[in-house]
Amino acid sequence: MEGIILTKVNWYAVGTLIAIGWLGQINSIAWATSQRITEPSVSTAKREQAQLPTLPPPQDINSPTEGVNINVPDPFAPPPPLGYPEESPQRVPDNQFNEYVLGIGDSIAVTVERYPDLNFSGTIDLQGNILVPLVGKINVLGLTPDQVEDRLATAFSEFVVDPDVTVVLAGLRSATVTIAGEVTRPGYYSLAPGSQLTAALQAAGGTTNLADLRTVIVRRRSPANNSIIEQQIDLFTPLQNATSLPDVRLRDGDSVVVLELETGTTTDYDRSLASRSTLATPQITLRVLSYPNGRIGNLNLPNGSNFIDALTSLAPSLDDADLGKIALMRFDPEQGKVVTQEIDGKAVLMGDLAQNVPLQNEDVIVVGRSLIAKVNYALRLVTRPFSDFLGFRNFFENVGNVFGSGNNN
Repeated sequence: MEGIILTKVNWYAVGTLIAIGWLGQINSIAWATSQRITEPSVSTAKREQAQLPTLPPPQDINSPTEGVNINVPDPFAPPPPLGYPEESPQRVPDNQFNEYVLGIGDSIAVTVERYPDLNFSGTIDLQGNILVPLVGKINVLGLTPDQVEDRLATAFSEFVVDPDVTVVLAGLRSATVTIAGEVTRPGYYSLAPGSQLTAALQAAGGTTNLADLRTVIVRRRSPANNSIIEQQIDLFTPLQNATSLPDVRLRDGDSVVVLELETGTTTDYDRSLASRSTLATPQITLRVLSYPNGRIGNLNLPNGSNFIDALTSLAPSLDDADLGKIALMRFDPEQGKVVTQEIDGKAVLMGDLAQNVPLQNEDVIVVGRSLIAKVNYALRLVTRPFSDFLGFRNFFENVGNVFGSGNNN
C-alpha cells in the first residue's frame, strides 16, 4: 500500500516537472518573439528606408482615350440570331431583298449562245463548286446568278470568243429558317424549297392571339456585304380586304419575327378576324372551373370559337341553376389585369347573340355563383399584379388545385 502511494506521488512529481518545463519553453518563445517584433532587423530597416516607386495618377475612364477599346467583345460569345440582331437591320428595296444567293444543294442551268456544246446543268456540291465543261470545278457559293454568269463568261473566254452566258435556277435547296415571336411553337424549321411565309407560320403552329399580323418581319443576309437586311410584311390588310396574301418566298438562313400587339394600337385591329384565319393557331385552350359536373381542367376548341361552343362542350342542363351565373375571365395586357365578364349561360343557349362573345386562348370560364365569389376573393388577395399571361395561367392552375377535386369549402 505504501508502495502504491509512493508511486502515485512520484508520478505527480514527474507531471509537475514536465509542466514547469513547458511553461519555461513558452516564456522563452514569447520573449524571443517580442524581441523580434520590438527590434527591427537590418533588412526591415533597409526596406523602410528604400524609396517606393511613384505610381501615375488614375485616368478618368469616361474621358476619351485614343487607341483604347474599353468594351472588348467576348471572342467566345456565340453570334446573335438573326431574329434579334445586335446590329440594326437595314431596310432595302424589294429587288435587292429578293436577290437570290446560291448555296449548297441549288441547281443551275447554263446556256451559252452560239456554243451549244458548252451548255450544262448541275448541282452545287458540299464545297460550293459546280463542274463546268472545259474548265473544271468553279466555286459559285454565295454568288447571285448574275455573278455566276460573269464568272463563267470569263472562264469560257479562254476557249471561245465573246461567250454570252445565261444562268437560271433549275432547283432550289431546302430552307432552314428561324421563327420567333408570337407563334405557338417558336424554333428552327426545315421547309420545302420555295416555301412561302404563310407556310412557315403554319409550320410553327400558327400565330397567337397577341400577334400583330400587320408587321411580320423577315430578315436575311445581304449578298452584297453580308449585313442584315429586313422587310416588313403586312398580312392583316389582305385578310381585311379579302385580297391575296403577299408572295414572300423564304430562303435558307432566313429569320421570321412576329411582333406582339403594342398597347394602344388595337383599336383598328380585328383579333376575331385574325383568329379565324389560316395564319392563326388552329386550336385554343380554355380553363374551366365548374362544380356542378365536377369538370375542372382544360377545354380545347377550334380557334375562332364563341362562348356557346364552350358551353355546349360542357354538356350542361338547362335546369342547372349555376348556368345563369357564369364568369368569363381574361388577362388584358393593355390594362395589365384580369377582366371579368358575367354571362347568362341559359340566355346564350336560348339564342342571345349579345352574350355569345368570341373566345381567346387562355380564357377562363368559371361556372357557379359560389365558385365565382371564391375566385374573385383569391384575385383580391394577389398583391402583385400579373405582368403577362404566364402569371395569369399559373394563378388559375393554383386556384384549380385549391378549389378542385370536389373541394367545396
